[in-house]
Amino acid sequence: MPQVGRWYSIRCYKHNGFLHRVWDRGLVLENNSDYIVIATKKAKVVEANGRSWFTKEPAVTIFSKKEWWNVICMLKKDGVSYYCNIASPSIIDKDAIKYIDYDLDAKLFHNNEIRVLDEKEYAHHKDNYTYSDELDVVLKYQTETIVERMKNRSFPFQDDLIVNYFNQYLAITKKEN
Repeated sequence: MPQVGRWYSIRCYKHNGFLHRVWDRGLVLENNSDYIVIATKKAKVVEANGRSWFTKEPAVTIFSKKEWWNVICMLKKDGVSYYCNIASPSIIDKDAIKYIDYDLDAKLFHNNEIRVLDEKEYAHHKDNYTYSDELDVVLKYQTETIVERMKNRSFPFQDDLIVNYFNQYLAITKKEN
């Protein structure tokens, strides 16, 4: 079980089992039976092709353990933006949080605009990785559910909650320094 206050890497895979992307570390802020909350600031990200980059904004990420999503909540100057990956429920393996990314994404901007992204990439990977019909139904249903949550601003799409998590992160990292 991830411990609050400890750092974990985040490993994203594709359906074929290949590693897609790795974040060097995120600080666990909450861990319960439904989800794990981590926060990052200038996290190093390494792509499957070896290219690396650092995140621009501080972020709080919520990894569902039961539902097919994770949400990166980016704290920008003009407000919180939410990027939801439609992905397998997350698991913990030693010092890493792991999940399979299924290409479909939904973004909620600070002005309440919502966009579903990467539908062409999803269709391509559905054929290449031979997603089952059952998996296709789950992923499309989860996308619809997430868009409804975004519209209603229900968990985890709540700015005050995300800001509180990030303040918790700042308090913990301040003690470390």
